[in-house]
Amino acid sequence: MAKSLRPIVEIAKKLDLPEKYFEQIGPYGGKVRLEFLNDSAFPRRGKLILVTATTPTASGEGKTVTSIGLTQGLARIGKRAIITSREPSLGPVFGMKGGAAGGGRSTIEPAAKINLHFHGDFHAIASAHNLLAALVDAHLFHGNELNLDPERIPWPRTMDMNDRALREIVVNAGSKKEGAARRTGFVITAASEIMAIIALARDRVDLRHRLDRIVVGITRTGKPVHLGDLQATGAMMALLAEAIEPNLVQTVEGVPAFVHTGPFGNIAHGTSSVVSQEMGLRLADYVVNECGFAADLGAEKYIDIVYRSTGVSPAAAVLVTTVQSLRNQGEGDLEKGIPNLAQHLEILRKFGLPTVVAVNRFPKDTDADLERLERACLENGAPSARHTAFADGGAGAQDLARQVVEIIEKNPGVRAKQIYDTDLTLEAKIQKVAREVYGAAGVTLSGKAQAKLEEFTTWGFGKLPVCIAKTQYSLSDNPKLMGAPKGWKLNVTDASLSAGAGFVVVVSGNMMLMPGLPKASRALEVDVDAAGEIVGI
Repeated sequence: MAKSLRPIVEIAKKLDLPEKYFEQIGPYGGKVRLEFLNDSAFPRRGKLILVTATTPTASGEGKTVTSIGLTQGLARIGKRAIITSREPSLGPVFGMKGGAAGGGRSTIEPAAKINLHFHGDFHAIASAHNLLAALVDAHLFHGNELNLDPERIPWPRTMDMNDRALREIVVNAGSKKEGAARRTGFVITAASEIMAIIALARDRVDLRHRLDRIVVGITRTGKPVHLGDLQATGAMMALLAEAIEPNLVQTVEGVPAFVHTGPFGNIAHGTSSVVSQEMGLRLADYVVNECGFAADLGAEKYIDIVYRSTGVSPAAAVLVTTVQSLRNQGEGDLEKGIPNLAQHLEILRKFGLPTVVAVNRFPKDTDADLERLERACLENGAPSARHTAFADGGAGAQDLARQVVEIIEKNPGVRAKQIYDTDLTLEAKIQKVAREVYGAAGVTLSGKAQAKLEEFTTWGFGKLPVCIAKTQYSLSDNPKLMGAPKGWKLNVTDASLSAGAGFVVVVSGNMMLMPGLPKASRALEVDVDAAGEIVGI
């Protein structure tokens, strides 16, 4: 594939990006300096397209392929377009799902590099996260001047690999100092609060403020202790100095692509960095931005968390769906799965976003099923377009691109509507999302969750938005409840505070922050051939 790639300097020139703002890293990638955002010659000019989906299957529905294909399709119809995509985690790369740079003729390149070490952003984020963990334990060892309660330190360690053996560990096992034999654990790097912070920080000043606000522990008197109290911010800023800069690469068709940050779509907001989106809006006519999982998760978090932070409203939404996903939601019956499509369209209507349904066509799909799916879109007030971006790249997504441009031009000045006001209590915000987005009849809070929400409010964090972590495989909190279920209640089991990121995480069900490898992982398929090319990703 490298033979068909264009030198990255050509991609930068295609965007009219001045050389002084671009730092090349190898022949096919580089970083864009944050100083670009201060250049008045590049005001916001583009339209943001939010790409989301109906409830996915375990293998995904091609949301990334669709996003890349749409970007390439926009370029083919004469528009200056760029995609802003998340960086892949090594967990799924070597786990079950595989790489996250697209596939077929809708791939971001160099895919192997992007899926592996890339430009070192994940390493920097993990290093900053683990430095803080080490400083906390060193503080306990050296006298604990801040009076931290060793049993109430929520800050874990992190690594970017699926390793279930590290979910729960004991540190300082042989020590006799305070904090000896303390129980903690690891989360995968995509679940680190540092990852969410880097993705949401608008610049280095904002990054510093967000790092300062991280709550690293609680005192014995019940007060929060912030990262700034440990005087750790400067060292962490040094580790993150380059990681905050977006990475410029290209699609297989030579269309510009930003690939930057990779926060989870459950425990965090699940989309690329706001700085990459901001840069895209100053360099292109259309910015295609993918959000994690379906509209109940990624799209809701974008509107209620990211949009609040940036003030940049999507101009339109693209809802990716497939025959197989709706059949799965109908437990094998396409007709019974269509209410899931209808519910996701209703969610996007509540956000005030004009929407095009992108039907990702698979080779085994029948014309009858595709026609039924398209009729369902019309019945629910949304235009649709089939695409074959995996097989045909931008050529297979031109119709989709035209429909997206048309709906944006027909609906100028869109300002998205949030589901709740931040002045509501944390519990009221949860109720709003559960009822209006998920279609729940109400919310049940465990005693532990209720106590934590009250504590966070006492500490002054009651006005933060909520980031609800639930299964991606159902609109409900039960992965086996298909379609668009009614009459159920959202069971909130726990809550945690991401003060630096700027939201309260609300857990419904059992959220896995450190996945495990399957019996036959994708690691068994990865190798290097005789020419030194990485294969199997």
